[in-house]
Amino acid sequence: MSHYKPDPNKNVNLTIDGITVTVPEGTRILEAARKVNVRIPTLCEHPDLCKRGVCRVCVVECDGRGKLLAACANDVWEGVNIVTHNLRILGIRKTIIELLLANHPQECLSCIRSTNCELQTLAADFGIRESCFRHDAADRRPPVIESETLVRDMSKCVKCGRCVEACQEVQTIRSINTSCRSVNYGISAPYNQALAEGSCVFCGQCAAVCPVGAIYGYDQTAEAWMTLNDKNRHAVIQIAPSLSAAVNDALGLPAGTVSPGIMVTALKRLGFEKVFNSEIFISAAMAQENSELLNRIKNNGKLPLMSACSAGGVKFIEDNYPDLVNHLSPCKSPRQMFGALVKTADSPPAVTVSVFGCIAQKFKHRRPAVNSPDCHDTDLTLTVNEIAQMFRQGGVNAAGLPETSFDVFPGEAPPKNKTSPANFKEIQKGIQESEINLQGTKVKTLAVYGFANARLIMDSIRKGGCDASLVHIMNCPWTDSRQPCKNSGSAI
Repeated sequence: MSHYKPDPNKNVNLTIDGITVTVPEGTRILEAARKVNVRIPTLCEHPDLCKRGVCRVCVVECDGRGKLLAACANDVWEGVNIVTHNLRILGIRKTIIELLLANHPQECLSCIRSTNCELQTLAADFGIRESCFRHDAADRRPPVIESETLVRDMSKCVKCGRCVEACQEVQTIRSINTSCRSVNYGISAPYNQALAEGSCVFCGQCAAVCPVGAIYGYDQTAEAWMTLNDKNRHAVIQIAPSLSAAVNDALGLPAGTVSPGIMVTALKRLGFEKVFNSEIFISAAMAQENSELLNRIKNNGKLPLMSACSAGGVKFIEDNYPDLVNHLSPCKSPRQMFGALVKTADSPPAVTVSVFGCIAQKFKHRRPAVNSPDCHDTDLTLTVNEIAQMFRQGGVNAAGLPETSFDVFPGEAPPKNKTSPANFKEIQKGIQESEINLQGTKVKTLAVYGFANARLIMDSIRKGGCDASLVHIMNCPWTDSRQPCKNSGSAI
């Protein structure tokens, strides 16, 4: 039996809350309402995930029928009259939110997502201060820290399934799934094992789409403060100048308020002895990688050379394509380069801190066959949001500070500009092809976004169908501005 496919070239006329609107066939009720500035509350819906209809917060009436439809999962049809708000619908939505809160911890002040929680926002919108349903605090499960990268607090899970789809369908990692039925229905790793024991690569996309505080990045600010207040040790930090834009966003300041120089001053006010430009270490790592690539090209080594923007990409290849591990670059990452250079130059060795734009960089995965014992890694890895939090905690008003230059190593060369790609083109969404020139040798490169696309390239390499000499694998499958992980802070 064939399924009907909507014709996007055919228009549908309908009415939403008395407003006439015309939209293409196949448009969801939610999207049609947004077109006429009618806001329908949602919780499980996400712009980059499939139609869900799990939480039922977005229910609406159609043609006066008793059965309510989920606006996020149902398409409009010709002539339908939709009502999005009336006493009945508002009462049902309020009850749904109260039921969600009944199984949700009430300690919002201690929650990582407080003031940035979609469930909390819905409760505020509907004037809900406490649930009329009983909440048994004794059933709360303690949070679990996974590899000092992610924290799972499943007592806060609203079972929307966003994280499962991001892991299963978007990233194709399949390290978490739904389990059990009825009141025991939940989300877990296979056999309730730790994420590190399974296929998880700690890309952080599950945390990026979670509407509440059920899964989030591990906060290392307390460890950073301990380091800064330890008189027997000194702390040094690396941060990219480009992250100043993200710092402005995290602090809620207008664009351009905090420049790279002001960022350096603010970090020194916190107590960091030295602040380094991470572009130095990115350039050093790229130079090492380019040398390895040229050596393989000239000596018929394994091609393409593969690298990843985080340790999770390396784990992905080791777990899923062990036969292609010899394609991986043996070179240090910018984070490892920073740790090695600083700890070699400083005596006594400094505590090294790196700042990145996403939580995926927190994951540390060692490759015993490649990484030597002296392959130092950063002691602490902080996100931009954690740095912004430390500014607030330390009373540092970044907006009013003077500028300070980055610290430099003795004899340090300025960071080189990245090689400009030529003949840039996008093969398909999430796979970009370009050509660079290395010492007179033209090299074809691929930038691959997300692990679903990475599987396509890995399969092509297995079959001998990939003609690129260099493949960069990025964690994030989304390259638009909606995603919180848009800036990984690493070029390779």
